[in-house]
Amino acid sequence: MTTKATITVIGEAMLELSRGEGDSWNLRYGGDVINTAIHLARAGDKVRLASALGADPMSAQLCAQWEAEGVDTSLVIAAQDRLPGLYAIETDAAGERSFHYWRSEAAARRMFDLPQSAAMVAQAAQSDLLYFSLITLAILPDAGREALLDLCAQVRAHGGRIAFDGNYRARLWDDAAIARHWRDRAIAVSDMGLPTLADEVEMGEADDARDAAARWGAGEDKDVVVKLGGDGCLVAGEIVRIPRQLDVIDSSGAGDAFNGGYLHARLVGAGPHEAALAGHRLAGWNIGRRGAIPARDANAPYG
Repeated sequence: MTTKATITVIGEAMLELSRGEGDSWNLRYGGDVINTAIHLARAGDKVRLASALGADPMSAQLCAQWEAEGVDTSLVIAAQDRLPGLYAIETDAAGERSFHYWRSEAAARRMFDLPQSAAMVAQAAQSDLLYFSLITLAILPDAGREALLDLCAQVRAHGGRIAFDGNYRARLWDDAAIARHWRDRAIAVSDMGLPTLADEVEMGEADDARDAAARWGAGEDKDVVVKLGGDGCLVAGEIVRIPRQLDVIDSSGAGDAFNGGYLHARLVGAGPHEAALAGHRLAGWNIGRRGAIPARDANAPYG
């Protein structure tokens, strides 16, 4: 089942280097919001990416690959003097990841400060759902963060909704207090919250899943699901377990896949419990394969 809603995801999409055979490396793409966007597009949703890349051939290739997946890149701005960010990912025998980033001068950091930015914002404001993460806020300067929260207000004023994922990466923030400040401001303008308990604990403000859910506004007309890793998730006051034991090959993109499965299910009318199971199924498929966005196969649970 698909929805006619227009979904805009906004944030940084990057080049990804992952270990191949021996000393070789594979060049792909990744980034939390583009990962979720591709899952939504594969499920048949109408999805746009709002961001900034360079005007270089590699940036053009990235857009072409995302378009081939069904993601509309018309809101991706080409910055003439910048390049896309890059990260390298290594995975240990248990499927756990370590990352190395080259992103300090990435084009996405200027997405609200380019000649085409006003037009991008005007179109994104017409979205039925705007999705972003704490990483989106982390990479932006303060003026860009304010611009993003203002865009959220515009979307809601037009009758759209905001979905916010609390994806916390400590190295992107000067300290946890600053991250909490911007997280809380984003929660205040959001209708759907997708925090991860481990992130909330690392930030120093959650004791358990129910505490995290309360801090994110669960029960206050907000749709909040707290991801618990291998223990499932907490949604609508209930722990929803993962349906079956999973063999983890690569945990890259697990939360992004869960978000895609959950959001799609909610948009087509599923209740919170059913949507959580859809998120678990997609995340389980994702971590059973290599890469943040594995190639689609016959077992992919996109419906």
